[in-house]
Amino acid sequence: MRTLQMIKRVLTEMLRDKRTLALMFLAPLLILTLMYFLFQSNTDQTATLGVRSVDPVLIKAIKNNHVKLHTVSSSASAKKIIREHDYAGMISQKSDKITLTLQNSDQSKSAILKQSLQKAQIKLKMAAARTAVKAQKTAIKAQQRVISQLQAALANVKTTPAGRPSNQKPLLKASPKSDTTNYSVTTHYLYGSSHSTFFDTLLPIMIGFVVFFFVFLISGIALLRERTTGTLNRLLATPIKRCEIISGYLAGYGIFALIQTMLIVGFTIFAFKMQILGSIWNILLINILLAFVALAMGLFISSFATSEFQMVQFIPVVVIPQIFFSGIIPIDQMANWLQPIARIMPLYYGASAMSNVIQKGVGFLTILPKLSILVGFAILFLILNLVSMRRYRQV
Repeated sequence: MRTLQMIKRVLTEMLRDKRTLALMFLAPLLILTLMYFLFQSNTDQTATLGVRSVDPVLIKAIKNNHVKLHTVSSSASAKKIIREHDYAGMISQKSDKITLTLQNSDQSKSAILKQSLQKAQIKLKMAAARTAVKAQKTAIKAQQRVISQLQAALANVKTTPAGRPSNQKPLLKASPKSDTTNYSVTTHYLYGSSHSTFFDTLLPIMIGFVVFFFVFLISGIALLRERTTGTLNRLLATPIKRCEIISGYLAGYGIFALIQTMLIVGFTIFAFKMQILGSIWNILLINILLAFVALAMGLFISSFATSEFQMVQFIPVVVIPQIFFSGIIPIDQMANWLQPIARIMPLYYGASAMSNVIQKGVGFLTILPKLSILVGFAILFLILNLVSMRRYRQV
């Protein structure tokens, strides 16, 4: 009986909390729907390949639905052309020597190009083998005819009187030679090496996500506790200004966020032996800005939660979409209507800047536009925090 009373009490409390019910039942459906559209639109990944002075037969064999070919007439180096046009790779030919240069910032695209070239070579060899088999069949038939002619000639020799010439035609013609080019392939990498894996592509994105996620969660729950314990109300009852409260929270939690960011970045570099082509200071700057955005966002979202349970339930709505649109799934491979959504996700800009610095070694000026957008997000959430703080001031 007492157990039934407890069940009744829990059900009554849950039914009264409409927000918790909505987050519990609707958030999973939202995430599943988002995943459906993301993975449905990402079935055909393509890689762009620059082509310079390559046999038309080989180009035709390389063509498929996953490779977009671009003819290159410039005499500049392959690495320079890849940087300028953002090609996934470039192929060039001198005699029977093929040089394949891969950007290698996305290992899945590098794999597509290497597999396409290997399949093209196999296709050409199989075509050459079929031609050789046909030629051999023709030669065998010709030899059979020659044998028949020889047998007939021998019979004529026996029946023809001595001294009379025999009307014998030439017996054998040379069989046609098969003209097949055996290509030797040399592969170069603009970024990374042949030992690079998909984890190398994923790691810069995951660093940004881990920083963003934990700072968001900890800052949101911390401010929520301040509110539920009455500390925030007591602060607002004093002459202190809202901007001073928000600045204090941001600076206080920001110190811990900074330590956490440095710890995550340092651990990743030394534990995973991550190769960094750019400046370590740029990486720290990106993560600090990302942590500051997550901090301001966490403080703002916590104003809509009434318990830690609700704050955790905001994760599927606020945080999980960030990881989907951060670059793990290539944005340019998504459906057209999904691509603009990535532009409103702070993690998209942070992860993109991180990948460019770590994998491509770009400088500060190159990532400055993305950093400016992160600063814009931080200012936006700071203003929203100031507005939301007004509802808690009671005097």
